[in-house]
Amino acid sequence: MLPATASLSYENKLAHLREQLAALPGAVVAFSAGVDSTALLHACHDVLGDRAVAVTADSPSLPRSELQEAQALALDIGVRHVVLPTDELSRAGYRENAGDRCYHCKKELFVTVAEQRSAIAPPDWTVVYGAITDDLGDHRPGQVAAKEHHVLAPLLDSGFSKLDVRRYSRDAGLKNADKPSFACLSSRVPYGTAIDRELLGKIERAEAVLRAHGFRQFRVRHHDNVARIEVGPDELVRAFEMREVLGRDVQATGYKFVAIDVFGYRSGAMNTLLERPST
Repeated sequence: MLPATASLSYENKLAHLREQLAALPGAVVAFSAGVDSTALLHACHDVLGDRAVAVTADSPSLPRSELQEAQALALDIGVRHVVLPTDELSRAGYRENAGDRCYHCKKELFVTVAEQRSAIAPPDWTVVYGAITDDLGDHRPGQVAAKEHHVLAPLLDSGFSKLDVRRYSRDAGLKNADKPSFACLSSRVPYGTAIDRELLGKIERAEAVLRAHGFRQFRVRHHDNVARIEVGPDELVRAFEMREVLGRDVQATGYKFVAIDVFGYRSGAMNTLLERPST
C-alpha cells in the first residue's frame, strides 16, 4: 500500500524527507551506488552533515565496477564511506536461491552492520536504506529483513517515486541521476538454481562484455549453459547488428550458447518464475 505522502507535491515530499532526516541522531546509509541510495545519501549528508556515513556491502554479488562507482560518488558527495565485507554466500538460504534470496542478503548486511557498529558510527545512529514507492509493487523480500532490524526507508516514507528520486538527483547535480536501474548479480540467476562465487564471477565477466561495448541498460540472465542477454529497447537494434561479436565475446566468459532476448530489458524479469500459472 502506498504511503499517504505519495499524493503530495514533490516540494512537500522533499520537505517531509528533510524533516524526517533532521529528527535522526545520525544516519548509517546502506549505499549501493544506485540512483535511489545515492539520492538518500546526499539528502542525509545535506541535512545531517558529518552525522551521516555511507556503508557499502562488498561481496561477490557486487561487480567491481559498482564498488568503484560507490567510492567515487561518496567522495563527490563528501561523506565518509565504509566498505564492509559481507558473506551472504555463507548463508544456506542465500545459496539455495529460493524466492526469499534477497531477504538473506539484506539480513547479512544489517547483521554485519550491527556487529561492526563501533567502527562505523555511534550506536544511536539510525540505519536507513533507499526503498521507494516503486518497490512496493514488486517481489522485495529484503524489505522484510529491513523491518526486522528496524531499518528505516525515508524516501519511501516521504512518498518518493523513481521520478522523484531522479528529479532530486538532477537538482543536486548527482552524476548518476540518469543511471539505469541495477541489481546484484544474483538477480540474474533463476530461483532454484544454486548460487556460488564461481557462478557470480561468470555473470560479472559476461556483463563486462556488454559494458565494454557501450551498452547502458543490460542484464545477462544465467540459464545453465545459456546466457540470455537483455538490453534496453533503444539498444536492441544495435545488439542484433553486432550479435556475432557479442556472441563470441560472451562465449569466451564461459557460456556455450548466447541468446538475445527479443523483448529487451525488463526489471525483475526473473520474478515471473515465481508466478503461479493461471487456472
